[in-house]
Amino acid sequence: MRCRPWLSIVLFLVCIENMSVAQQLSSKSTFFTIRLKPHQDLKKELMAFAAKEKLKAGFIVTCVGSLEQSNLRFANQSAGTQRKDHFEILSLVGTFSDTSAHLHLSLADSTGATMGGHLLDDNLIYTTAEIVIGELTDIQFEREKDSTYGYHELSVKKRKK
Repeated sequence: MRCRPWLSIVLFLVCIENMSVAQQLSSKSTFFTIRLKPHQDLKKELMAFAAKEKLKAGFIVTCVGSLEQSNLRFANQSAGTQRKDHFEILSLVGTFSDTSAHLHLSLADSTGATMGGHLLDDNLIYTTAEIVIGELTDIQFEREKDSTYGYHELSVKKRKK
């Protein structure tokens, strides 16, 4: 059988053309840098910053720092799990606005064991949290109930002027 490398490329392009994207909008962006200090609440401070700046489509670019207390909701659990220890922040990711947030946090404890989950209130800074925040300036994030599981999921819309 003779190999036809161009056939793979054609099939790949046909597959890409037929893929559907649930929502896709482009936007310009702006960036902010904040530093949180000992004993501040990570989520509460992010939401206060979003309210102060009137962010409509915020996202976390990067975050490094440490916690003295964690409070995460693990996958498919109804309540959070709170722990007191010293934790390194490995990553903070997610989308948020001045009215809602969907943020995930990954941590390592003093032995290097890692854990992660939904960021809740009561994640308290130990020494610092250095955070770079982006905002998409032409769109806005909203949360709408998705009938699949009943959760309020991300809806991306052109920003109202």
